[in-house]
Amino acid sequence: MSKPKILIAREIFPAVLAKLRQHFEVEDNQADVCWSVEQLSQRLADKSGVFAMTTERIDAQVLSAAAQLKICANMAVGYNNIDVPALTQRGILVTNTPDVLTETTADFGFALLMATARRITEGEHFLRSGKWDRWKYDMFAGVDIHSTTLGILGMGRIGQGIARRGAHGFGMKVIYHNRSRLAPEQEALCAARYVSKDELLAQSDHLVLVLPYSSASHHAVGAPELALMKPTATLVNIARGGIVDDAALAQALRDKKLAGAGLDVFEGEPQVHPGLLGVSNVVLTPHVGSSSVPTRRAMADLTADNLIGFLVHGKALTPVNPEVLR
Repeated sequence: MSKPKILIAREIFPAVLAKLRQHFEVEDNQADVCWSVEQLSQRLADKSGVFAMTTERIDAQVLSAAAQLKICANMAVGYNNIDVPALTQRGILVTNTPDVLTETTADFGFALLMATARRITEGEHFLRSGKWDRWKYDMFAGVDIHSTTLGILGMGRIGQGIARRGAHGFGMKVIYHNRSRLAPEQEALCAARYVSKDELLAQSDHLVLVLPYSSASHHAVGAPELALMKPTATLVNIARGGIVDDAALAQALRDKKLAGAGLDVFEGEPQVHPGLLGVSNVVLTPHVGSSSVPTRRAMADLTADNLIGFLVHGKALTPVNPEVLR
């Protein structure tokens, strides 16, 4: 019996590729070429499954020729790159990679918060450019983290991980806003208090964004929201580009209406708003929040196991649209 055909849209770990070849006829992309919409669509025409990443937009246009596609396995916990309703309508299962990246991403979010608050990037650039010739009492003086107020917008697994680090590791007062309030026992574990969004913006010394992207969360933090924040506050976005109005944020940073920002995600990435590149009080990283070797391997393995589980054994591990299975 012939093996099902799958497409791997980007380069992956060789060991994961080898595992998939045991079960499937695989078209890989170890050259890591970024295909156009038309090229991706053509490659999906005879495939039963696709191993996708956040760089691929999987929507009705891409699926126009994919008559045999049964599963789109996304190597990410977020799936705003996938038009889930369009795939559901076609009976195509979508899977993601929850849980395996929670702690690593929370680590990174806190690292980005610390780098922003303590102006580490500014200091390094200053040193590397050869400008450091003496000590000065206020040189790159930032803002404290310990005993300050940590605000979290979006209190899922990663948000809770950041809350625990702040409360238990740095003695921070933790407040949060979410679409739905956590259960009392979860709040207790995070030592976190629920507040309105306006209260969150106004009270936070450090605000971390960890909410999923959707049309409802587009520009959840724009010029009006930034105006509510303290001029001494920092903003960290490890969620998705588009949640923050990058142009408004660049203006607020330029006008010193915000002490600093740490950004791992951007609108229209890999392009970055030029206004953000022109200010010094921002730490910029290229969407690497989950990028530790063990975590990325776990993400790739889970993505592969979803493809194997569904196409070979009839059961996916982490379905996003389980109604397709019914």
